Amino acid sequence: MVQRKRVMGALVTATVLMSLVAGCGAKTTETTSATTAPQATKAAEAAKAGDGKVTVGFSQIGAESGWRGAETQSIQDTAKADPTIDLKFSDAQQKQENQIKAIRSFIAQKVDVIAMAPVVETGWEAVLKEAKDAKIPVILVDRGIDKKNEDLYTSFIGSDFIVEGQNAAKAMAEHLGDKGNIVELEGTVGASAATDRKKGFDDEMKKHPNIKIVKSQSGDFNRATGKQVMEAILKSPEGKDIQGVYAHNDDMALGAIQAIEEAGKKPGTDVKIVSIDGIKEAFEAVKAGKLNTVVECNPLLGPQLFQAAKDLKAGKQLPKWIKSNEDVFTGQKAIDALPNRKY
Repeated sequence: MVQRKRVMGALVTATVLMSLVAGCGAKTTETTSATTAPQATKAAEAAKAGDGKVTVGFSQIGAESGWRGAETQSIQDTAKADPTIDLKFSDAQQKQENQIKAIRSFIAQKVDVIAMAPVVETGWEAVLKEAKDAKIPVILVDRGIDKKNEDLYTSFIGSDFIVEGQNAAKAMAEHLGDKGNIVELEGTVGASAATDRKKGFDDEMKKHPNIKIVKSQSGDFNRATGKQVMEAILKSPEGKDIQGVYAHNDDMALGAIQAIEEAGKKPGTDVKIVSIDGIKEAFEAVKAGKLNTVVECNPLLGPQLFQAAKDLKAGKQLPKWIKSNEDVFTGQKAIDALPNRKY
């Protein structure tokens, strides 16, 4: 009996010890679970937030020119090379309604930043208010919108189009010796680039009263259209005696060069040509003596755009206008710069 009692006592003791061990184990498990749960939650939240990525929805106007293509390439290449950027790209094919649809899609996708190159200046109030209500900042790239809507976007990245027009006018006056008749090929009607380049040029030309703009017409920033418009002008009474052409972009200038040559005149000699943008073909035309001055408008805005987007997500305040660096190229200066042109 004594031996039986000793055995029973040992069993009870073992059972108690096992219970204690099991209890400590359970307690340890609970403690571990309590300490790791917040970390797991944070990891899930980080994954949901895109693991530190900045999602940018960009609405491009289209592909109307070599300059536009260079801008698109810059934005896509910069995003591809940066693992912290998630780019959602939309091509509007020159239509404002397509851009508005794209912006609404970006809002629905809850992107961090919306960027767009607006095809025209007006008609953005409703959709940009929707973005503002959704607390999604908007960055304008290379083109602006109506000044009364400045509160609907955070920052503009791009050129001073008025200064570009002024520089083009100064170059034209120098080429013509301050006297002559000229044609102005305007960009897309309602586009800020066209409006401001015209204003800058026309204002500067007031200082040169012996130079007259005998015809001003839109070529829609397009080479084929620029050629067609120039052909029609050369056949008109106003185009019979012209000494210069000012084109709001290089593609229209290159189209005008074709029309002038087909009309039996020498572009760059009989008719001085000044244009804006700075695409490689324009520099080649300067080297060939067919184009006289190129006023640069830098399209390589990808790095500036995505740095601005990162700054916004980090809570930093952006300047209302982030300007791009640009120059004016005439003669040998353009020829020397040609090998280094990236677009």
